[in-house]
Amino acid sequence: MLAFSVSEEKNRWLRERMEALGIQEKDIEEKFIRSSGKGGQKVNKTATCVYLKHLPTGIEIKCMKDRSQSINRFLARRELVKRIEQLSGQSSEELKREKIRKQKSKRKKRAAQKYG
Repeated sequence: MLAFSVSEEKNRWLRERMEALGIQEKDIEEKFIRSSGKGGQKVNKTATCVYLKHLPTGIEIKCMKDRSQSINRFLARRELVKRIEQLSGQSSEELKREKIRKQKSKRKKRAAQKYG
């Protein structure tokens, strides 16, 4: 698996999420394009913009948030993971909300039994 110019923890998180969702590097078509906008000459001379296409789902992502190609590669893959989670309907945020909702309902039941 690839390692990007971010912390080892973030690289590990990305690897685990991609494995959990069944996303493989061979299923991703990656291109590098010259960025535009902020960054000056550096951006105009180098191909820092990253274009990803996930072949099985057809999801396309274009990322040019940073001047570093490696960081943009990480950010694009992170965005791809989020979009695929939304497609599958099991995003981590939704799971957390559901867990909290269940905990609150248990507390309400206990309080009702105790005081009611």
